Amino acid sequence: MFNAVGAPQSILVLGGSSEIGLAIAGEFLKRGPARVVLAVVPGDPAADAAVTTVKSAGATEVEVIDFDALKPETHPEVIDKAFAGGDIDLAIVAAGVQFDDEAVWQDHKKAVTEVTINYTAAVSVGVLLGEKFKQQGHGQIVAMSSVAGERVRRSNFLYGSSKAGLDGFYLGLGEALTPSGAHVLVVRPGQVRTRLSANVAEAPLTVNKEDVARAVVAGVDAHKEIIWVPGPFRFIMMGLRHVPRKVFRKLPV
Repeated sequence: MFNAVGAPQSILVLGGSSEIGLAIAGEFLKRGPARVVLAVVPGDPAADAAVTTVKSAGATEVEVIDFDALKPETHPEVIDKAFAGGDIDLAIVAAGVQFDDEAVWQDHKKAVTEVTINYTAAVSVGVLLGEKFKQQGHGQIVAMSSVAGERVRRSNFLYGSSKAGLDGFYLGLGEALTPSGAHVLVVRPGQVRTRLSANVAEAPLTVNKEDVARAVVAGVDAHKEIIWVPGPFRFIMMGLRHVPRKVFRKLPV
């Protein structure tokens, strides 16, 4: 369980080489050591660096397990392995991809791959985490969504639609798990400086992964269900949700 200073004793990162997922784990590790389980794509070349990152951040023990988001039938075994060493206090759902936005909706294979990783796999592990956390009677899920899912736009509608689905599922999961003592935080960042965005023109209000990590820790401390990173995005999206479609499609967003 989280201790008196808000430090989890065990952390699971699904998408274990995710820069944002690792940054969140690292921010919690500043509060105290923890056992960390990194669930990574089989053969992930970034896995060793991820292990080094969390060890340097203060992890007492690091376990690496295979997690293929494209094979939901294997996810029960993945989650069982993650919990084999004991309860998981914090689960970070950070697996995700974003292919070229204009090409992907015209490529059936890539479109299905992106939606499967971003949405289907997220639901798959979410259901399994929900079962485990209900049994434990505690636990915190952090689900990485995006402001792109709040009002899906033409420029990245396939990615946005996958995040809209993830967002809705985890908000509902949080409601369903509340009586059990488990909690869910949905994180809606704008653009974040990571490998994923390295070749994309920087948008207004772009933040660093460390900014997201600090916001997540604060959100968990405050028992929030949703946060926007940076915070002003909440009010920007509030306005954009009510813009008529004929106007919205002309906006440079």
